Amino acid sequence: FLEGDALYAAKKFNEAELIFPQSEWAPIAALMSAYVYYSDDYYPESIYELERFLKVYPQHKDKAYAHFLLGMCFYENIVDEKRDLGPLLKSKKEFQTVIDVYPATEFAIDAQFKIDLINDRLAGKEMYIARHYLKSNKWIPAINRFKNVLENYGTTVYVQEAIHRLVETHY
Repeated sequence: FLEGDALYAAKKFNEAELIFPQSEWAPIAALMSAYVYYSDDYYPESIYELERFLKVYPQHKDKAYAHFLLGMCFYENIVDEKRDLGPLLKSKKEFQTVIDVYPATEFAIDAQFKIDLINDRLAGKEMYIARHYLKSNKWIPAINRFKNVLENYGTTVYVQEAIHRLVETHY
C-alpha cells in the first residue's frame, strides 16, 4: 500500500537525514526528499527542502542540481505570466545561477533552454502591454515597451512584430 506514496518516501528521507546528520548520506537524503516532492507536484514542499539543502550543505557537490531543481519548481508554478511574474523571475534567477556558477554541468544546457522559453514569455508580456497602450493611443509607453522587447529579448519570436509596431507607431 506504500508503493508510489511520495509523501511517505519524503518523510523517510527526512528521517534518515535527521537520524544520521553527520553521514555522507544526509545531504543526499535531503535532496531525494526534495526530488520526491517535486516528482509528485508538491512544489512548495520541494522548494522548502531545496532552499534548506542549499543553506545546510553549502559546499555539497550537488548544488548545481539543487539550483536546477529549484528553478524547475518555480518554472512549474508559472500559471499566467500576464498576472504574476514571481515564479517566472525566480525560475530565471535559479537557471541563470546554474549557467553562471556551474557552466560545465549537464544542467547548464537545459537551464539555457528554459531561460530562452522564459524570455519568450516575458517578451510576450511586454508585447501584450505595448499593444494595449497602442490601442489606447498612448504612444510613448507603447514605444518604450516595443523598444524593451528589441533591447532585452532580441532572440525571441516577438522581435519582428516589435519592429513593425515601432515603425507603425512612429508613422
